[in-house]
Amino acid sequence: MILLRCGFVCEGVKKGIVKPEESETDEDDLDLGISPNATSEKKKESWRLDGRGKMSSRKYVEKLYPRLAEEIDIDPKCVPLLDYLSTFGLKESHFVQMYERHMPSLQINVFSAQERLDYLLSVGVKHRDIKRMLLRQPQILQYTVENNLKAHISFLMGLGIPNSKIGQIVAATPSLFSYSVENSLRPTIRYLIEEVGIKETDVGKVVQLSPQILVQRLDITWNTRYMFLSKELGAPRDSVVKMVKKHPQLLHYSIDDGFLPRINFLRSIGMCNSDILKVLTSLTQVLSLSLEDNLKPKYMYLVNELNNEVHILTKYPMYLSLSLDQRIRPRHRFLVELKKVRKGPFPLSSLVPNDESFCQQWAGTSVDTYLAFRQRLLLKEFANKYDKRG
Repeated sequence: MILLRCGFVCEGVKKGIVKPEESETDEDDLDLGISPNATSEKKKESWRLDGRGKMSSRKYVEKLYPRLAEEIDIDPKCVPLLDYLSTFGLKESHFVQMYERHMPSLQINVFSAQERLDYLLSVGVKHRDIKRMLLRQPQILQYTVENNLKAHISFLMGLGIPNSKIGQIVAATPSLFSYSVENSLRPTIRYLIEEVGIKETDVGKVVQLSPQILVQRLDITWNTRYMFLSKELGAPRDSVVKMVKKHPQLLHYSIDDGFLPRINFLRSIGMCNSDILKVLTSLTQVLSLSLEDNLKPKYMYLVNELNNEVHILTKYPMYLSLSLDQRIRPRHRFLVELKKVRKGPFPLSSLVPNDESFCQQWAGTSVDTYLAFRQRLLLKEFANKYDKRG
C-alpha cells in the first residue's frame, strides 16, 4: 500500500523513488507543501474537523473513502482536500487516477487548492469543467496563482482573446499551464505569425478555434501538412494559410486517416484537384467530417434526391456542413409538398438562410408551420429506422 501524506512534499520524490512528471513550469510556479499563513480561520472552519478541532481519524477516512483507503494509505489530513474536490463531482476512482497521474497533486493544502480553483472559476472556467481539467492535468492544483495562473491568463488576454472566451480555452487545454509563457507559448505565437503567415490580428481567433495549437510542435505539424496539400492538390501557400485560419484543427488531423480518405472520396465522386482545393479552402472542416455518416449520405441525397451534379459543391461547399436530417431533407421535402420548386436541380440556395428567412423567401408560410412539418418528418424517419432495426 502506498502512503499518501498531505501537506508535505512527497517522500518518494524527495528520495528519488518516484520521478516527478516533467514540466516546463518553473519550480517557483509550484506549491509543493503547506503554507500555514495562506489560510484564514474562517476557511479552516469550513472543512471537516471533529469537535476538538482535530482532523478525522484514520478509521473515519476508511469509512468516507473505502476504495481509496484500500489502495492508498491516506493521511487523515487529506480528507479536507478530498471533500473539497468532491464538490466538483470527483469520485474515489477519479482520485486514484489523479494519484497515479501525478501523486503530489493530492498532497496540496485544501486552502491553497481552493484559492487556485476559485481563481480559475473567476476567469470564466465553468464549475462542471473543473473535474475534467483535474483528471487531465492534476498539476493545476500545484500551480500558484501569482507565479503561474495569472501570467498565463494575462498571456491569453494579450492575444486579443475576449474575457468571455478565456475560461473555454483554459478548460479545453489545461496543459498550457505547464508550458513556460516566455520559452514556449510566445515562441509558438511568433511561429504562427512569422513562419505560417497568420496575421497578428488573427492569432487570437485562431487560438479560440483551436486552443491545442498552443501546445503543439507547429514546426512539424505545419510543414508536413503544407507539403502534403501542396504536392497532393497543388495548393498554393496562401490557400493553406486560409485553411489554417478558418479551421486550425487541421493541424491536428492525421494525413493518412484524415486528409487522404476525404480527398480520395471527393475524387471518387468526380471532383478534380482544383475543385477539391476550392471546397477545402472554403470549408476546411470537410476534413473532419465522417465519410460514412456524413459525406457519403449527403452526396447520395444531392445526386439522387436533389438532382444536382457534384460540381455544384464548388459553388455551395457549405452544403456539406449542413445537417441532412435537420436542414437539407426537411426543406427539400417541405418545398416539394408546397409545390414551390420546379423540376430539375433543387436550388441549394434555399438551404442557406435561417428558418425565418427560408419561410419568407421560399416557402411563403409561417415558421411554426415549417417546424411542425419538420418534426413530423423526423418522427417518421425515426420510426422507419426503428422498424428496419427490428
